[in-house]
Amino acid sequence: MEIINQENLDKLKALNNEKVLKIVNEFIDLCKPSKVTVITDSKEDIEYCRRRAIEIGEEAKLDIDGHTIHFDGFFSMSNHDQARDKKNTKVLIPNGQYHPPAINTIEREEGLKEILEIMNGCMEGHECVVRFFCLGPKNSEFSILALQLTDSFYVAHSEDLLYRAGYKEFKKLSGSDEFFYFIHSSGELIGDPPVTKNLDKRRIYVDLQEGCVLSVNNQYAGNSLGLKKLALRLAIYKSNNEDWLTEHYFILGVHPEGKNRVSYFCGAFPSACGKTSTAMLPGQTIVGDDIAYLRAWNDGYVHAVNIERGIFGIIKDVNPKDDPVIFEALTTPRETIFSNVLVAEGTPYWIGDGRSIPVKGINFSGDWNIGKEDINKKEIPHAHPNARYTIRIEELSNADENLHNSEGVPISGIFYGGRDSNTMPPVLESLNWEHGVFIGASIESETTSATLGAEGVRVQQPMANLDFIVVSLGKYLKNHLDFGKKLNICPKVFATNYFLRNKEGKYLNGILDKLCWIIWAEGRTQDDYKAIETPIGYLPLYSDLKILFKQYLNKDYKETDYIEQFSIRTTKLLEKLDRIESMYKKEINVPQIFWDTLNDQRKSLINLINTYDMEEISPFLLK
Repeated sequence: MEIINQENLDKLKALNNEKVLKIVNEFIDLCKPSKVTVITDSKEDIEYCRRRAIEIGEEAKLDIDGHTIHFDGFFSMSNHDQARDKKNTKVLIPNGQYHPPAINTIEREEGLKEILEIMNGCMEGHECVVRFFCLGPKNSEFSILALQLTDSFYVAHSEDLLYRAGYKEFKKLSGSDEFFYFIHSSGELIGDPPVTKNLDKRRIYVDLQEGCVLSVNNQYAGNSLGLKKLALRLAIYKSNNEDWLTEHYFILGVHPEGKNRVSYFCGAFPSACGKTSTAMLPGQTIVGDDIAYLRAWNDGYVHAVNIERGIFGIIKDVNPKDDPVIFEALTTPRETIFSNVLVAEGTPYWIGDGRSIPVKGINFSGDWNIGKEDINKKEIPHAHPNARYTIRIEELSNADENLHNSEGVPISGIFYGGRDSNTMPPVLESLNWEHGVFIGASIESETTSATLGAEGVRVQQPMANLDFIVVSLGKYLKNHLDFGKKLNICPKVFATNYFLRNKEGKYLNGILDKLCWIIWAEGRTQDDYKAIETPIGYLPLYSDLKILFKQYLNKDYKETDYIEQFSIRTTKLLEKLDRIESMYKKEINVPQIFWDTLNDQRKSLINLINTYDMEEISPFLLK
């Protein structure tokens, strides 16, 4: 039986690209699939991927038209394939080159030897599909093309929802080798539905020198979809060696009531810290929720594009009250993939959806009932905390009209946020661009279920991007600082924190309060509001927030709440500076302005303590 027939071979040859043929031949020989199918941009080819995902059991239909369910591998609550595998995701560094301490690395030849041995025969008995995509809008200065080989039709189907078709774009390359490529295999499968068996041999290796990623023995999209966080790493390397930025950003259109304008913002938040819910705020529009490319534009602004056309979002706590746009999209007919949620009588249920939990059904552990435990006697929830949904942005009622604009959108501001229970206020504005870079570089976040490992651990997350940065942090920060110097109009930078708690552990932010923080920030970019200057940045005036809470949420914002939320927690902030200093001292070539900013802030906070003789200083004292 021939592995690739003449029709599919002709599709490859029509690209007139020797590198594409070389890659396909090399990995067919290595991975040994039983069949190779080349997918073009045609509706028939794309529908083939969706149909095959259902036929081979990687997905199953749900009751609502267009909805399907996918489950990733599961052995126990501590051993599964339902989150990014940070431990086994490694950057290949050539022998003798610097290994940045903040990055999980392996010597290139050693890593290639290991993973290529694991991938030898990994697709036996599987059909391999060859896919072509465009990262970013078509016909755009921003865009990068991407080739993916995978033996997972769930992966192929997901990519059709998440990315722009690129077969025709590859033809325009005229033989150029300027594209990323990704090889993925789910490896040996077990069970019904079929899931990856050998999770102990899960590897995701990023080869910067070759511009490719090799991924094996996984199905979870964060580990298997090459074009997502894996392509993010390759693009970070590319941009930091050129003159632009690749960031873990959403792109949001902010539309203040009563004003005939839209201001575009980017924002970076670690996983499960409110990133998608910010991008989906009521009354605003979404360009993207995850990854952006940014370039200095001829109008003096920085412009940004969403490299994706869809959302692979955390579904936990999506409910009709707090996330009405997403909830409506997830409960009405349209092409949608759910993963690792509970299915009962054809309906998906997830944690925090506001509905009663069925007593039994099917989830990632198989047949499920309330109280079911894993092999370690740990109770299995009805849906995984990192369960996901995949949907096209065009399907959402709040999709921005500039989603596919080849020039992107001009950025007025940038938000940085993390999961911080006791230090940073809900929102503040940086003092200038350099201080804004420091704010981004100083993000900390308490870990969640979105990554494998212990939860609740405070970790540094520069620009909410540490998991994906593949250059030294010194080089990464210098690139940001230099980028700002090229702009006539620098975006204002804001820090947000939706997870501040009081001493009793109660959250001080309501879930939709973030709308007021974002509207205030938009107003600051338009000089609508004055602010209080502090050592850590500009804070909102109580009088402005009181009006915004009434206007947007119909809530009475109390002065006592303002004081509790926006007081300067000097001791906690000094402790944070110590942690940040300790991290960056391990790095090389950190720009001097970073250290100057850190030392100036430390000195100013100590002066505040000495002046007021207290650890928490009310913003009213600083007006």
